[in-house]
Amino acid sequence: MTNNTCPICGNNTFSKVFDCKDHFVSGETFEIVECEKCKMRITKDFPAENEIGKYYETSDYISHSDTKKGIVNAVYHRVRKLMLRKKAGWIEENTGLRSGKLLDVGTGTGYFAAEMKARGWDVSVVEKNDSARRFAEKNFQLTAFPSIDDFVKKHAPEHPETFDVITLWHVLEHIENLNDTAYQLVTLLKTGGKLVIAVPNCNSYDALKYGNLWAAYDVPRHLWHFRKEQIEMLAGIHGLYMTDVKKMPFDAFYISMMSEKYSRKKFPFIRGMMSGSGGLFSSFSDVTKSSSLVYFLEKE
Repeated sequence: MTNNTCPICGNNTFSKVFDCKDHFVSGETFEIVECEKCKMRITKDFPAENEIGKYYETSDYISHSDTKKGIVNAVYHRVRKLMLRKKAGWIEENTGLRSGKLLDVGTGTGYFAAEMKARGWDVSVVEKNDSARRFAEKNFQLTAFPSIDDFVKKHAPEHPETFDVITLWHVLEHIENLNDTAYQLVTLLKTGGKLVIAVPNCNSYDALKYGNLWAAYDVPRHLWHFRKEQIEMLAGIHGLYMTDVKKMPFDAFYISMMSEKYSRKKFPFIRGMMSGSGGLFSSFSDVTKSSSLVYFLEKE
């Protein structure tokens, strides 16, 4: 798709930042451009919705395959167990609720949704990828819808403003129709409900260190590349305001290890751990240096 207009501010002038390579699947190169007004970064001419599926077709794409192959993915699984409890705690802390209705968009293999279900929440999930959706349904007895549109058609007409919480854990950067989707989600959210968005932070310590080798650019699967300022602007467009920002402390390690692997340097695990430590310490004094950020947005 050719992106002529910034979805955040409506500006139509962009400047090239650099080229990024798809290290996961195709080996193709894609251009990252930046809006000259709001500084939103975009993967230029990303594949359209009906074509992008082939860029996810690899057993190494962990959120869809649940692979444990290799030391980096083994570390990912260990860290995920810790983060599931932390994410649930953040939800309960920020809402003041110990149960309620939650929609998890882009649930992947369903681990977070299962954690919230086990805590007593009434959980619905959306997952586009067929294999991940089947995994979530089989292993966690979740009823998963293949798209937000499909979910909305079945529920929104009779039950608008249904959910106390809607979560997107590393999902928003994948969604082609950014504003249309935000509108749908806000419609489903109760007044005072929370939209929770976790995305990579292209202003982070590791993003600035690795440049076009930063693994979280993940072209062409990641279409949009956010800083805190762009999330605040997007929230304002849709009648949301930011109530809290959390850092995801372990993301810097995983992303740094993958970035070191892409750079083809020796000992990527060790080098990535060292770089991740630098990113973690940097985020203690400035949360906006964290590799990924979690934004809590409340519906006015």
